[in-house]
Amino acid sequence: MTGMLGDTPQRDYAEKLRLFNAFARPELCEAIEALSVQAGSRVLDAGCGTGEALGWFHQSMQGRGTVAGMDLAAAHVRAARSGAPAQALIVQGDMLRPPFADGAFDLVWAVNALNHLPNPVAGVRILAKLLRPGGRIAVGQSSLVPDMYFAWDARLEKKVNEAVRAYYRERYGRSEREFTAVRSLVGWLQQAGLRRVSVRTRMIERTSPLSDADERYLLHAIFRGTWGERLRGYLGHDDFETLTRLCDPEDEAYALRRRDFHFLQSLTIAVATK
Repeated sequence: MTGMLGDTPQRDYAEKLRLFNAFARPELCEAIEALSVQAGSRVLDAGCGTGEALGWFHQSMQGRGTVAGMDLAAAHVRAARSGAPAQALIVQGDMLRPPFADGAFDLVWAVNALNHLPNPVAGVRILAKLLRPGGRIAVGQSSLVPDMYFAWDARLEKKVNEAVRAYYRERYGRSEREFTAVRSLVGWLQQAGLRRVSVRTRMIERTSPLSDADERYLLHAIFRGTWGERLRGYLGHDDFETLTRLCDPEDEAYALRRRDFHFLQSLTIAVATK
C-alpha cells in the first residue's frame, strides 16, 4: 500500500519520528496519563513509528499490561523493537488490514497516523473492530492550529507555511482540501459510529533557552528536514535568504539562539468509546 503522504513498507523516516517523540514527550506522556489506562489492559499503538509510546504506556500501567505496536514501514518496526519494552509485541502491518483479532484490545492509540490514510474514517472503523465492547480509541494529531516559529515576524512565518503547503501539494498531487481534512478528528470518530467522543488540545510551548531535544527537533526535523533548499522555488528571493539565515546555526541571526524565540505547536487528542 502507498499512503496519502507516500508511505510504503520501504519508506524510512525513523529519525524524524525519534526527534518528534523526544521533543513532545512531556505533552504525549501527559495525554497518556490522562487516559487512566488500568493495569492489566491491552493497548495497541497503531502506526507506532519508532515505538516510544509503547514504553510510556507500559510505565503508565506500572508494567502490568500488554502493549503492542504496528507500523507499515519495516525500518520503523526495527527501530521500535530495539527500544520498546522487551515484552512488547511489535509487528509490521497495514492499518487497513491489521493482523489482530477483533476485540483484542482495550485501547487503540493512533497519533499522527490516520492522516496518512486516503480514507481516515475507514481506518477508524477498522481499528474500532479491534476494541472489546466498551474499549476506547484515542486519535491524535499535531499542528491542527498553525505552528508559531517566528513570533517577531508573522508575515515571514505565513509565507513559509504557504510555501510548505505548495511543496506538498506539488510533490504528492493532493489538494488543499485533502490535506486540511485532518482537522476533523472528532468528525472521523462520530462518522465511524463511536460513542462519548471527547477532545482536548494541549499546546507544546517552548521558549529560549531550548533543551537539546527541542533544538534537535526544530533544527533537524523542521529547519533542515521540512524547510531548507526544497522551499527555494516557493519563496521570494529575499524571504528565502532571510529564512536560510534564521535556520543556520553558524549565522548570527540563527532563530534558536534568539532570546525572544517562542515556539507553539498544538497537540490534539480525540477519544471515543466503542
